[in-house]
Amino acid sequence: MQLKSFNLKLIQSSLLSASLLTVPMASMAAEYMPFMQGTTQVGASLQSAIESTQTSLKANGFDIVGSYSPSSNTQVIVVTNSALKSMAGLSENGGFGAMERIAVVQKGTDVDISYTNPGYMWNVYRMKGDIQPIQSSMKTALGAQQEYGADEPISDKELREYHYKMMMPYFDDEDELAEFDSYESALKSVEAGLTAHMADSSKVYRIDIPGKKMSVFGVALKYKEASDQFISEAIDKKGMTHAAHFPYEILVVDGEVMALNGKFRIAVNWPHLSMMGEGSFMSIAGAPDNITEALKAVANNKKIEVESDF
Repeated sequence: MQLKSFNLKLIQSSLLSASLLTVPMASMAAEYMPFMQGTTQVGASLQSAIESTQTSLKANGFDIVGSYSPSSNTQVIVVTNSALKSMAGLSENGGFGAMERIAVVQKGTDVDISYTNPGYMWNVYRMKGDIQPIQSSMKTALGAQQEYGADEPISDKELREYHYKMMMPYFDDEDELAEFDSYESALKSVEAGLTAHMADSSKVYRIDIPGKKMSVFGVALKYKEASDQFISEAIDKKGMTHAAHFPYEILVVDGEVMALNGKFRIAVNWPHLSMMGEGSFMSIAGAPDNITEALKAVANNKKIEVESDF
């Protein structure tokens, strides 16, 4: 009896080991940081690095939908492709993740390339589908030296319910900017607001999600503490750049126009940021509200009303 019991346990142990070996990688817990450090172009000019980066992105199946300079030494390039747009249409408000953002930054005589980590953003925005082909294509196009942007990696489970701190917003605590009676009316208003540069805004890109009444706009800001430059100078001082945090998004779904809560949008890209002290959230205390004000002005194509002291 003892021998039979021993043999049974041995068989069970062997079967368990075999089953573990066949577990798909997608079902295993994964950890991520917000950004990926790509290649460093030694002795390159900013312009030549921008051109070679765009060429490599195109060669690896990405469409460049927009680019702009949030500061004199930085160019942000925004790309998408059919796979990203398809995944965006599979989940609620998935349009927030329909793109990848790449930062090309001159540092002395060299140029650093970095980009939003596909797996990180895919989880943060609670998207469905398979992000691995995007991860692989970005790595091939731009390199992947290391992930960075947090004190330590964050698990996929935590990212899907990301919460910076108590009383801070979640992904689905989005800002409702405007509401219209149709998708077409909403798009018309946002386009007009961007054309008029409401609240010192500029249009960087527009991505339409196939088969859905869903579009996402990239918006560069210069309004008060919402300014891309102000935020960069206040909290993006140490280590590798977080410039691929920019620009912000306006999402149109049917007749609704929305944006991610500013506190959430900043926290997911600076998850290690302290609440107090120099270079902390307190350094940009007015930014979240200013971001909402500026994007609301764009969405409604209406100037921000200046409060009178009288």
